[in-house]
Amino acid sequence: MLPIFRLMSDELASTASDAPAVGLRHEHDTDRRIASRRAYPRETPDRRHRERRRQRFRGLLFTTLALVAPHQRQSEADGLPAAPRVSTTIESVIVVPPNLAYEGIIREASALYRVDAHLIRSVMQAESAFDPSAVSRTGAMGLMQLMPSIAEAFGVEHPFDPRENIMAGTRLLRELLDRHGGNLVRTIASYNAGPTAVAHYRGVPPFKETRGYVKRVTSLIAEARNGAND
Repeated sequence: MLPIFRLMSDELASTASDAPAVGLRHEHDTDRRIASRRAYPRETPDRRHRERRRQRFRGLLFTTLALVAPHQRQSEADGLPAAPRVSTTIESVIVVPPNLAYEGIIREASALYRVDAHLIRSVMQAESAFDPSAVSRTGAMGLMQLMPSIAEAFGVEHPFDPRENIMAGTRLLRELLDRHGGNLVRTIASYNAGPTAVAHYRGVPPFKETRGYVKRVTSLIAEARNGAND
């Protein structure tokens, strides 16, 4: 790139002498924008065309220097050659269904917290339909719809990051399972309505949403287990 920079610099130097100074004002130049235009004839079209070309050339030079020179100086400072450029071509794209996109994370969370992968996946499907950017009316976030208080308590820094979200949601399921002695129905109800409501009603609260939620999640778990056995 150095020969190109020298050519650009020579061209810029050759044009600098006949280009008007920009931004310099003198005492006798107070009315130059009016008097000078009256005292001298207008520039010819060729002169204006050349000046526009010079301005475009200067802009190109400075843009090139800003993009390339810092990287070249860094490479020279490190004593290394400039990094080669690599281009790639995408010939095909394999679309992964949403219900399979997070299998690796689900299995990791299942093994870490000893929670059935079917339960994790079914809660995720019922909560967000596998949408990592989902946000509820109450502010629940991500794949497993973590409430801000849960995210904060579990140290989740990025609630919309699939891995952080799934790990925190699975950890919550583990704590609810322990609290309810492994009772799946009460655990699912607590995930939706909160453990306080489940404790108060000594079972699934009489809330339409919660009862529908428990029915849906348990049905999804049953379907997943039946599919796995086929």
